[in-house]
Amino acid sequence: MGKRALIGMANIIVKIVLLTFLLSGCVTSGSFCKIAKPIRLTEQTIDQLTDREVEQALSHNLKGQKLCGWRP
Repeated sequence: MGKRALIGMANIIVKIVLLTFLLSGCVTSGSFCKIAKPIRLTEQTIDQLTDREVEQALSHNLKGQKLCGWRP
C-alpha cells in the first residue's frame, strides 16, 4: 500500500472518528451503544494520525467499554 493510500485511509478514519464524536454528543447514553462501533486502528494507520486523533479514538473506545461493555 502506497503512502498516498495510507494518507487517504487515515483521512477517512479521522472523519469517521469526528463524526462519531459529533453524533455521540447528540444522543442519550442508551442510543450510543446502538449506533457506535469500536474504532479499530492498525499500526500503520496510527502512525499517520496526530496524537490528538489517536487520543480521540481511544476516548471513543473507552466510552464504549464503559457504556456498552466493548472488549479490546
